[in-house]
Amino acid sequence: MRNTEMAKLGALVGEWSMTMSDAWFLEPPGTTVTGTTTIEWFGESLLVVRSVFGGGRHVHSEMSLVLGRSDPNDRFVALYQDDRGVCRHYAMTFDGGHWTMTREDPDFHQRFIADVEKDRIFGSWQASEDAGKTWRKDYDLTFERA
Repeated sequence: MRNTEMAKLGALVGEWSMTMSDAWFLEPPGTTVTGTTTIEWFGESLLVVRSVFGGGRHVHSEMSLVLGRSDPNDRFVALYQDDRGVCRHYAMTFDGGHWTMTREDPDFHQRFIADVEKDRIFGSWQASEDAGKTWRKDYDLTFERA
């Protein structure tokens, strides 16, 4: 039986084309990088998000998220990993139209803020090196249902 609260994330399930834009680290300014994302159920209470970026003149990159929930604490959680060997834990919210992931770790704070529509997700990753006092945009991510 599907976890009732996790079922609310069902709108994310599917195949998505993805575009990274407005990234401070991409040259020249205005450069975009495309990729794909697959979101699928793992059992009845977890979602697995797999993304692949790049190719061509851009570096190939892969990342994954496992989205779950702590029922006793009444909150969503996300575990992130990528092909650099990075692993991070995020607190997560999702209300059907708005999706956030945040972390407040000693190295830096980071957040993902997205608006979710039926066939489109528009989000932005931001970082803070001063414990959340000021934020800078890392990049925008747009997902279009494939």
